[in-house]
Amino acid sequence: MTDLVAVWDVALSDGVHKIEFEHGTTSGKRVVYVDGKEEIRKEWMFKLVGKETFYVGAAKTKATINIDAISGFAYEYTLEINGRSLKKYMENRSKTTNTWVLHMDGENFRVVLEKDTMDVWCNGKKMETAGEFVDDGTETHFSIGNHDCYIKAVSSGKRKEGIIHTLIVDNREIPEIAS
Repeated sequence: MTDLVAVWDVALSDGVHKIEFEHGTTSGKRVVYVDGKEEIRKEWMFKLVGKETFYVGAAKTKATINIDAISGFAYEYTLEINGRSLKKYMENRSKTTNTWVLHMDGENFRVVLEKDTMDVWCNGKKMETAGEFVDDGTETHFSIGNHDCYIKAVSSGKRKEGIIHTLIVDNREIPEIAS
């Protein structure tokens, strides 16, 4: 990896993925790695600018690396996720998902709720869930190992805040990680 020019960490519902890009400006080589696995390799590309598109994670999220010349032999590399800059994608993602990290049974678990679909992911796997209406909102039940879990959704009572989602594991509230 002598021509490594860019590395990005992208948080998706199924986990955080590392994207690495090699660009040989003398050989014209382009190599894209996702989580250490080679996804694209092109040798002897005569056009040194352009884009490489590939897919990341369990949901096959579309990613594009844009290669632009900024001056002479200097290049800029930008990553787009689903057609948005990484920054914009992550800002939007913090509005459309909730993420919790917890430690139990000697293991770390990353739980992600996709608010638009109410899908729940744990350590990269989409969980089997059961929804239930309760007096003050809804509960989405699932299990992690032999632990009973649910995400409680209640109205904040404020239009700007919307619905508040809380993860409960074995009757204990888990704090959300800041995104």
